Amino acid sequence: MNKKKNFIQLFISNQLAIAGFIGVAIIVLLGLFAPVIAEQPKGYGSEILLAPSMKHLFGTDNLGLDVFAEVIWGARTSLFVSSVAVIVAIVIGVPAGLISGYKKGFVGSVIDGFIDIFLTLPVLPLMIVIAAVVGSSVVNVAIVIGLFSWPSLARVARNATLKISEMQFIEAAKCLGIPSSSIIFRHILLNIMGPILVNVTLIMATAVLSESGLSFLGLGDPTTWSWGTILKKAWDTGAVIDTPNPWWWWFWPSVFIMFYVVSFNLLGTGINDILNPKTRD
Repeated sequence: MNKKKNFIQLFISNQLAIAGFIGVAIIVLLGLFAPVIAEQPKGYGSEILLAPSMKHLFGTDNLGLDVFAEVIWGARTSLFVSSVAVIVAIVIGVPAGLISGYKKGFVGSVIDGFIDIFLTLPVLPLMIVIAAVVGSSVVNVAIVIGLFSWPSLARVARNATLKISEMQFIEAAKCLGIPSSSIIFRHILLNIMGPILVNVTLIMATAVLSESGLSFLGLGDPTTWSWGTILKKAWDTGAVIDTPNPWWWWFWPSVFIMFYVVSFNLLGTGINDILNPKTRD
């Protein structure tokens, strides 16, 4: 209880953590309440490429669709993709890192070898190929991103496990005959949640960048609004280079991508400052 109270106090006093938390909270609220905030994007007939106004806060695109509605619904998609990618990364990466760090013999070496192999793979080209093969649905894209995100999480879990497994209370648990599975998932896992949590925030940030990149390359789901698909449609119709340039079409999704990434990075940095005594005054 004291540890939780101390963490909350440190969190509240950490400006980076608070700034990141507020940003993440805004994104989460936009995603959850998108149907309440804005109707699904629909055409307005002659209202094509209108600049931002009180009626259309972020302007309209070449089909008369409200860009504000597109961006809000894009937040919902980006949050979903990031969450699924993180779940996939946790399910694969955390057990792999725990076992690799705890088992010193053949099993640990094999798992560690797989982690090293995946860390050296050219992620973006492989992600593009696999996304093109499995299909462009939002779920498929999220799973593909998660499958390439778990090695970093596994490495973090492994390094933290190596340190924890050498401590006296772990040695005492071994002497008492407690099963390895219980030691790994009850004693070690609870003590390495800090580094894992920090890495999760980074995966949330990189996942939305990956989804936006894949969608911009035409590998996203064209039936679902995301910030990447908005940028692709703006680019395909020449909105980025046309004169006069309908800047609002590509500007707002870009701002939200940056806001999303910066918020999760600030949150992760703040949590790391709190949990790592070396970074504290």
